[in-house]
Amino acid sequence: MTPEFYNQALADVLSGGYKKGVNITPKKVLIEYSSPNTNKPLHLGHIRNNLLGDSMARILTAYGHRVLKTQIVNDRGIHICKSMIAWMLYGNEETPESSGLKGDKLVGKYYVLFDKKYNEQVQQLISDGVEKQQAKENAPILTKAKELLTKWEQGDSETLSIWKKMNQWVYDGFAVTYQALGVDFDFSDYESQTYILGKDQIKKGLEAGVFYQKEDSSVWIDLEDKKLDHKLVLRSDGTSVYMTQDIGTAITRVDTHKIDQLIYTVGNEQDYHFKVLFAILDKLGYPWAKNLYHLSYGMVNLPEGKMKSREGTVVDADDLVAEVIDKARSISEELGKLDGLDEQTKQGLYTKIGLGALKYQLLKQEPQKSIMFNPKESVDFQGQTGPFIQYTYTRIQSMIRKGGSIKPVTSQNTLSEKERELIRTIHQYTSVLDKAANTYSPSLIANYVFELVKIFNGYYQSTPILKAEDNTLRAFRLTLSMQVANLVKQCMNLLGIQVPNKM
Repeated sequence: MTPEFYNQALADVLSGGYKKGVNITPKKVLIEYSSPNTNKPLHLGHIRNNLLGDSMARILTAYGHRVLKTQIVNDRGIHICKSMIAWMLYGNEETPESSGLKGDKLVGKYYVLFDKKYNEQVQQLISDGVEKQQAKENAPILTKAKELLTKWEQGDSETLSIWKKMNQWVYDGFAVTYQALGVDFDFSDYESQTYILGKDQIKKGLEAGVFYQKEDSSVWIDLEDKKLDHKLVLRSDGTSVYMTQDIGTAITRVDTHKIDQLIYTVGNEQDYHFKVLFAILDKLGYPWAKNLYHLSYGMVNLPEGKMKSREGTVVDADDLVAEVIDKARSISEELGKLDGLDEQTKQGLYTKIGLGALKYQLLKQEPQKSIMFNPKESVDFQGQTGPFIQYTYTRIQSMIRKGGSIKPVTSQNTLSEKERELIRTIHQYTSVLDKAANTYSPSLIANYVFELVKIFNGYYQSTPILKAEDNTLRAFRLTLSMQVANLVKQCMNLLGIQVPNKM
């Protein structure tokens, strides 16, 4: 690097000029994430989904785009009716108020109960001599759930009343979880309102020769030219499938919100689905189809093993948040880091540290990779963790407080090698932001901010800052440290993580 580079880079760093962002043509971007079902509470997988979507929204906004955030709530279908029928048969009018349970947990309890009763009935039928497959198809409680779905589709008022009531319980529960995670949405789409979308598009596409009809009247599309085989888009009875709905929803979103880009944050088990969806929209002649993106991510497992919703072994999102906050408390107490603070301040710090640990651990990995998440390791104050980065920020804040009021400097004649390294790293921020925005990877920000604090800690350990030999050097080093802190805060905010002033 030339002296001219360091002169300019140092001026940018000391003035905060590196944070001006990238010179781009702003786009209007809609990002979809969360997309829960209303038959169970949010779980660990949903946490990764929400954190990825929320962080990408923050990154794209910082990059200069206008971002809208949405979720599509899967609020209809047989899985919803399973929770409903179990509650109707065994619930005795239980409510969130009477049970003391969050609404989403109460409904999830009946989803698990449905599966238990269903398995019991299947086994009983098999014991009575019924063939296994027939028993699975004709278990009485499943038959009742199917009847309930038919009533829902026919608009039966009593069924709709129970459906609305139980769904509202779930929405109220979700709202608490979202608030705890610090994520939100500009609006929500509901499958009950979108599932019929797309049928007109299928009809138009059929007339245009994009689709073809089989003898049983089902409608398909041939995607062999895109190495995607043939795909059903309308059943023989004329009912829609998920693909039909997603075609209509995408078109409606673009028309309604006038967006330039649409990003779907959905697990990698749906990779094929989105390849097909994008290919269909392209064949239907929508030029914006090339601007659709599937932010695919891997699964999250715990050391104990995989999660299964129907068996009730899912890692509940609220429980996990409470667990990391509790671990932050116990580790902080063990280290004595928060001694002398009042209880309310401590609790706020435990929350920031615990949530910071959870978010950083899930976001530092590339989205496509599966994760083995260990709550205890995530709250470690050493290593590549959220608390380690937070602690570095508070260390700088403490130093600045001790330094008193300083007049920020904008130049320095001589630089040590560690200062050069720090300046180079700070100056890389804009290019890292650029790459994170264009590759849809918050992990780049997470890994960058860790490298930054690592380099700063080396500088802090080897270089006198408050005890610099003269006031000018002291002011320079404090100014440089302040810019590191500002950038750490900015990067952590892009990950949805708060940084406390004291720890």
